Amino acid sequence: MIRAAVLALGCALGGPALALSCLPPDVAETYRRAAEAEETYIVVQGRLTFDPARLPGTDMIPQQKPAHTLIPARLTGQALTKGGFDQAFDRAITLDVQCFGPWCASAVPGAEYLGFLERRDGGYVLTVDPCGGMSHPDPTPAMLDKALECLQGGPCMRTRR
Repeated sequence: MIRAAVLALGCALGGPALALSCLPPDVAETYRRAAEAEETYIVVQGRLTFDPARLPGTDMIPQQKPAHTLIPARLTGQALTKGGFDQAFDRAITLDVQCFGPWCASAVPGAEYLGFLERRDGGYVLTVDPCGGMSHPDPTPAMLDKALECLQGGPCMRTRR
């Protein structure tokens, strides 16, 4: 398990048109945020299922969306250990879909995710925000390898997808 800090957004609202600009999501950066946090995280790769009708709308009116939409979900796959993604994981989780003003995150039911799940009293939470949050959809083998390399104490530096 790793520890995680307050989410460093890596996103900014900029320009007079209030466009959203985000740094490209990166597994090493997400790992470091989780490792440096006070909260406890685990890393899981698997298929995410949930009811997409519960996602916040994408229209720009009204301008303010709820900051958090909590959606019951399930993640089925493997948790990361020092040996790799080799521990079965099949649990109900909470999907925390966040909005920054009118911009809301999305997720795709049935898709594969590399998720950094925060352990809370009520279970595990996967946070997605308009800039990625603590999840990486459709992870490549290189992304999975990077998460393992970080856990094993290897170089945990920004990579390209």
